[in-house]
Amino acid sequence: MKRPDDSAPALRDTQSEPDHRRIAIDRVGVKNLRFPVRVGLGTGKPQSTIATVQLTVDLPHHFKGTHMSRFVEVLQAHGPVLEQDDLEHLLRTLIRKLTSESAHLELEFPFFLRKKAPVTRAPGLLDYTARFSATADKNKFDLVTTILVGVTTLCPCSKAISVSGAHNQRGQVAFSLRAKKKPLPLAEMVALVERSASSELYSVLKRPDEKAVTERAYANPVFVEDLVRNIAAEANSDPRLAWWQVEAENFESIHNHNAYALVRKRP
Repeated sequence: MKRPDDSAPALRDTQSEPDHRRIAIDRVGVKNLRFPVRVGLGTGKPQSTIATVQLTVDLPHHFKGTHMSRFVEVLQAHGPVLEQDDLEHLLRTLIRKLTSESAHLELEFPFFLRKKAPVTRAPGLLDYTARFSATADKNKFDLVTTILVGVTTLCPCSKAISVSGAHNQRGQVAFSLRAKKKPLPLAEMVALVERSASSELYSVLKRPDEKAVTERAYANPVFVEDLVRNIAAEANSDPRLAWWQVEAENFESIHNHNAYALVRKRP
């Protein structure tokens, strides 16, 4: 077997060469990297999923480029289980490996919760989306957790003015938060959003379940404004949260536009 020639000249490290334009870059790294991970949901064992990852660092003005392979190396070295509590260590490793002042992570992935239909208790899996947005520097760490949750809303105005029936629609809520200490479990965030709507969604519904869900929504009409306020009221009363934002969009069933609302905690 042929061995490497120890006398061969070292390969040129172009990225570490000086750059004379003296312009620092705020963020440089890898984007749209798909990576298998296992994440905790707060319901037991971690769940396997595929995340789309963006990892970046700042680049000092005197370096020509960063070392792109090191981003993937750091991610792979961390291991397959990625909890929210792990992200600070991962970013600080990037700072050290790439001689940077700060590092950033955007990580988005689907996850599933097992739900039982309200009457027949027929089981089914429902999908959600989570996003972690994290930043670290030598002095602080910041993490914003976002979930995307589908819901049902029934129009209070339509119910009030109609002799029978009321229009309803599916909507989507983006609920983001910063925790003061320990991040909130994703399953807990989902539950808060779902109980704030006219009804939650299910993947499996038999006829008795469909009747129950329809009647539940009719008994609990909410505007898109009500939806974000319901979530905001609970978030405001939770002492674990430092900041939150709620964004909702209803995919209107009798209009050719969507209804939208956003509310966030003021500083």
